[in-house]
Amino acid sequence: MTERYFDAHLYVTNWGTHRLMLRLPKRTLSLPTVQPYSLDPHVGAWTTRTHLLLDLTSEDEEGDWVEGADDSLAALIGVRDELATGDLRPLYLAWLSALTVWELEDDDEESYQACPEPPVPAGLGELTAPQRALADFLRVDEDLLAVAAQANPTAPGKPTKRTKKELAPLIAALPQKDKDALLLRLALGPEPGLRTELLHRLNDTAAPATAPGRRSAAALLDAAHTLRTERRQRAEADRAADRARHLAALADDTESVWQKIEAHLATRKPSSHDQAVTLLADLRDACATTGRHTDFGRRLTRLREANRHRPGLIQRLDRHDLR
Repeated sequence: MTERYFDAHLYVTNWGTHRLMLRLPKRTLSLPTVQPYSLDPHVGAWTTRTHLLLDLTSEDEEGDWVEGADDSLAALIGVRDELATGDLRPLYLAWLSALTVWELEDDDEESYQACPEPPVPAGLGELTAPQRALADFLRVDEDLLAVAAQANPTAPGKPTKRTKKELAPLIAALPQKDKDALLLRLALGPEPGLRTELLHRLNDTAAPATAPGRRSAAALLDAAHTLRTERRQRAEADRAADRARHLAALADDTESVWQKIEAHLATRKPSSHDQAVTLLADLRDACATTGRHTDFGRRLTRLREANRHRPGLIQRLDRHDLR
């Protein structure tokens, strides 16, 4: 159906399949341009007599269905015009998505080493809104994208809209046969993409800005793994530092903390009891770091004795090992 009637098709299932198919005139995007980015079965392309078709697929059987995710064709359709005007970033994103699946499948390392990186389009670090939506839709790993962007050219400047004065001589310079063909197609009725195709011709689009692919799939995946590990280590160090500052603040004002705990326990609200238990657990850790764990233990014993007839609270304390 897409080959004959539609320029785009979106398929989303609750078992993890995300699929986007695009149809473009062969005049705007050629099969030889797309082939370096093809990676079966995730990125495929073929041609009909008049069009090129792209099939981009992401599978994640263990992925959760995300309510409210913008998996709409309206959010993604912009990549079709971008491809038609020479921006190849959507193709590279689809290739990265396929690598993400490869990494999860843990295939033979030799396969990764033998898979070369395709040409790297400019601006991977500055994606457009449709490209950002495509990266999310195809589940492109953020660390893999960051690594890929480290070696690519600067993003192309946003093209300015040509004026009537600029377009007139360009149209006049078109071969008469081409102008007749374009007018005939226009007269036959609205044709999606005709304006994009014409502007592509008038702009005389040069080869898009790319850098030669110099890395293997294995090198990219290894670099992404290193970046991911470093990021997680930094996040863990930040959490540990925040925790240490929090405990130090509690240790400096233990009496005030005990008063807050008693105030929470004086209510009948389970949520307040949860807050009291959380404060108690934090205060225990704070006292342990300052050598005041014995004093904390005595006060905890008195607190448990005073609340021995409140089984719900005692169970909460036991779950946090506050005995």
